[in-house]
Amino acid sequence: MKHNRVIVALSIIGLAALIIMLTLTSPTEIGPLGVLLFFTTLYIVIFGLTSFIMRFFYHVAMRRDNFRNKDYIYAAVISFGPIMVLMARSFGAINIWTIGLILIFLFLAEFLVMKRA
Repeated sequence: MKHNRVIVALSIIGLAALIIMLTLTSPTEIGPLGVLLFFTTLYIVIFGLTSFIMRFFYHVAMRRDNFRNKDYIYAAVISFGPIMVLMARSFGAINIWTIGLILIFLFLAEFLVMKRA
């Protein structure tokens, strides 16, 4: 399977940046821009992983080798779910209602992508 090289390269660079960030700094010394950088690089890594898993699923289960642009948008929406869970966890507001609202948001975003793209 041929995966988009840009996504793979960005995911590897993001993973390296996350590892460096987690080993060399603490949340108090990194500041607000560092937290933004952390969440952004985490999203890039999760997007690369999600698109790889979706591409593998399409190849194995659906016998489809091409990965359309719409599929990348689906992967982008799905990979925002773990970021929202992590942000809710950092606020200390993780419960069944929060998870339910995140799932509803992801469902509505996927539905919007299905209708618009």
